[in-house]
Amino acid sequence: MTAQLSGAGPVPVAPPPDGGPRKRRARPDRSVWEGPPSPAGQLGKGVVLTLLVLAVLFPMWSVVVTSLASRETISETGGMVVVPREFDPSAYVTIFNGGQITQAVWISTLVTVLGTAVSLVLTVLAAYGLSRPGSVAHRGLLFFFLLTFLIFPGLVPSYLVVTGLGLKDSIWSLILPSAISVFNLVVIRAFFMNVPGELVDSARIDGAGEFRILWTIMLPLSKAVVAVVGLFYAVGYWNAYFNSVLYIDDNDKFPIQRVLQTYILGGQSPAVSGASFNIPGVTAYPPTLAVKMAVVVVTVLPAVIVYPFVQRHFTKGVITGAVKG
Repeated sequence: MTAQLSGAGPVPVAPPPDGGPRKRRARPDRSVWEGPPSPAGQLGKGVVLTLLVLAVLFPMWSVVVTSLASRETISETGGMVVVPREFDPSAYVTIFNGGQITQAVWISTLVTVLGTAVSLVLTVLAAYGLSRPGSVAHRGLLFFFLLTFLIFPGLVPSYLVVTGLGLKDSIWSLILPSAISVFNLVVIRAFFMNVPGELVDSARIDGAGEFRILWTIMLPLSKAVVAVVGLFYAVGYWNAYFNSVLYIDDNDKFPIQRVLQTYILGGQSPAVSGASFNIPGVTAYPPTLAVKMAVVVVTVLPAVIVYPFVQRHFTKGVITGAVKG
């Protein structure tokens, strides 16, 4: 601080004594990480995200191009093809012309559709029952389900139970052992518990039973959660192959993932039927590598097609069902 004297320059003034009013620096309204990123930060994020997208798309692109490549193109490149040169669909015609791969696709589709339906029904019913405080053996059953997070019975007891029930070499051996996921059950139960109790009480006053309340009130409000859980179940059933290794011995009942594991990791040649084709220009058996990549495409394609239709429910369903409760 300074003071102005007549005929003299500014004279410095001593600062205020301790305890006097001091000027404080204004604190920012938001934290540094909550503010808008700098241009350098935006550029860095764009570069990182671009590299991540390329790291995911490049292998998929190479698999698709190789599955559609001709024998000459694969021979020239010596393996996986990156730049497409010729369009040769003989690999897809081969795997869908009958044989084990066609049967495996049908088995996987049946297991996925039937297993998802069974799992959703059982999970929703169990979650609704465990979300009602006055239900029979509420705490004991909830503890029983949550105990599976910590204790797994093991492969040998599971195998003995499945074989003892006569499910060996049956598609039910691919569905029932993993019919209920406790994580999905907890998510749906948490959402049901967050539904206002007034809605349930008003329905009971109108004479609605538990199944009517579940069908007309709970399920319409939980479309997002059920859609996400259904996606989890469907992808899990489609991608599962370990249960088929344990319980399926018949080659005609192998799911597509078991066939893919046998061909890719086992190094076996695909067992397909049909050496001649009914389309112009396709008269010889396609390259083995192209057939293997076609099986990979067929294995991945259903999840890629279904996911965009459920994506809009994904974040809402998981957050709504998991944050509270």
